[in-house]
Amino acid sequence: MTKVYPKTVLPPLVTSDRQRFFSESSTAGRNVNPVILTVWKKSLLFNCDGFTVYDTKGNLVFRVDNYASSNKAEVVLMDCAGHSLLTIRRKRLSLSDSWLVYDGENTRNSRFSATKHVNFLNAKSLAHVSTTIGSPRSPKNGNKRNVAYEIEGSYAQRCCVVYDDKRRRVAEIKRKEAVGGVAFGGDVFRLIVQPEIDPTIAMALVVLLDQMFGRSSRRFLNSKT
Repeated sequence: MTKVYPKTVLPPLVTSDRQRFFSESSTAGRNVNPVILTVWKKSLLFNCDGFTVYDTKGNLVFRVDNYASSNKAEVVLMDCAGHSLLTIRRKRLSLSDSWLVYDGENTRNSRFSATKHVNFLNAKSLAHVSTTIGSPRSPKNGNKRNVAYEIEGSYAQRCCVVYDDKRRRVAEIKRKEAVGGVAFGGDVFRLIVQPEIDPTIAMALVVLLDQMFGRSSRRFLNSKT
């Protein structure tokens, strides 16, 4: 298999490097260029399922490492050093495929609620993500549901677009281009993040899509090989 990136050894904790990446990719208006990440649907740890995510320089940015025997209803998105950034937990006793997103490992007050969209009249719509009442991002207008992001496209084909509440295209999932004439499989793809969304949130949306559509997408990709 073609190497995704040469730097596959887990780096030591370098706080300055981690802070530099997040400051450069922040939404405070300092950076107007999109952040381009390479997402690999593979954990670097043995007997784990997850993701490894690299920046354009080949540096590890995000990790997801789920042991085979772990609880599949909860996924933790980590930085390169293994610090928890967001916890994604399946919503219990829900008739729909719904998930809650929490800051760090604090699972008391959720930040977002994500629901798989099932509507045969609008097949391109995959999921909608709403701010949770009581979260810092939730508006104080009394609305019970405030859609923050809508996701459309096909996760199976690694072709998705994330729109914000102003219908701006804030993130995209695309197949990674072939290198040296050798094509990557569907487990390696691009995540293009615009300045209007935090890269951490964008990667959390990728994890949510994989939880919602991962099995069907793997069947699709296997049928293409």
